[in-house]
Amino acid sequence: MYHHRTVERRLTEISGEFPVVLLTGPRQSGKTTLLREMAGPSRRYVTLDDLTARALAREDPNLFLAEHGSPVLIEEIQYAPDLLSAIKMRVDRASPPGAYWLTGSQQFQMMKGVTETLAGRVAILELVGFSNRERRGEAYDREPFLPTPDRLEARGLVGPCEPSAVFEGIWLGSFPPVLAEGRDREVFLSSYLQTYIQRDVRDLTQVGDLEAFTRFVRACAARTGQLLNLSNLARDVDVSVPTAKSWLSVLVASYQVFLIQPYHSSLTKRLVKSPKLYFWDSGLCSYLTGWTSSEVLGSGAMSGAIFETWVVGEILRSWKHQGHTAPITFFRDREGNEIDLIFEIDGRLHPLEIKKAATPRREWIKSFRALDRLSLPVGEGGVVCLAPETHALADGMRALPVTSL
Repeated sequence: MYHHRTVERRLTEISGEFPVVLLTGPRQSGKTTLLREMAGPSRRYVTLDDLTARALAREDPNLFLAEHGSPVLIEEIQYAPDLLSAIKMRVDRASPPGAYWLTGSQQFQMMKGVTETLAGRVAILELVGFSNRERRGEAYDREPFLPTPDRLEARGLVGPCEPSAVFEGIWLGSFPPVLAEGRDREVFLSSYLQTYIQRDVRDLTQVGDLEAFTRFVRACAARTGQLLNLSNLARDVDVSVPTAKSWLSVLVASYQVFLIQPYHSSLTKRLVKSPKLYFWDSGLCSYLTGWTSSEVLGSGAMSGAIFETWVVGEILRSWKHQGHTAPITFFRDREGNEIDLIFEIDGRLHPLEIKKAATPRREWIKSFRALDRLSLPVGEGGVVCLAPETHALADGMRALPVTSL
């Protein structure tokens, strides 16, 4: 059964405006399923995972395009970067909007090639696994998440807020084969990890020790939701700091992890400079750190960190799947004040804390006072938590159930 995705609306819009559309994101996030569902019978399909098709695309890009015509959907474009120049020439001669739909699973050279070769001709969207709303059949969000009354009212609530149900979703993760096709979670994630290491890692960088790289991935999972400390990470895996930095860039480029940067301004000299590290998929993160059930995860030592990881991922999906960049940072100063997320919208700061608790407390927002010394005014904000309904904490600040994500 096909599950509709939030990005469909935006993809339809931009496909009517741009001759080339690139949908990128991690492997197994549903890119091909979505595009083939939307393509209709007239659009040809070819995947560069097919070695014969890949060889032709690399050796004679113009012949490849002539053979497949347009409109066409070309999957895994990163395997034949010279195709981009050939597509550019055809677009410049005469190609209608939506002539070329492309997918890709890596951000390194592919994105550089796309932006340089197809500048002004390509629209880029990202698809990063199922959001909770997509999983529950509410794909068409009205607005991306923002902790303001009007935005929360527009989005409404979705799904149960019971901690057991929430952690079941966190433990399962966001991969469509697990959620939509019912594949065994452990078997799928084990195979996914091995396939990822064997394919993407070898394509992206010269990793000489795949066993050490696997340890590195697990060490990153154990640090999800924490400040990134490359020196400590390198020491624990027994590799050099430059190697750890290179391997981290591989994880970012292949959509396994993302970094949230700290808030800064000309008035914030005393804020920390390190980003925070998060895994995109909470299920993969739980698997890598050894949590064998949602019940064990929910009561385990990493429950708070993985809960935060899932919440931040849900928020980012709500923006990315509508074609927007989430305007978020985090706040931490040297006095110990910390705020998990700050949305900077129209010259105002909207703070958001994340708590794995069901009973709202005013003390959750005490760090928000640290924002008063900054140059921008503070708008509405709140705390995402396991409370079943919204509660006022202070003027403009609310405890928000996870069902509002």
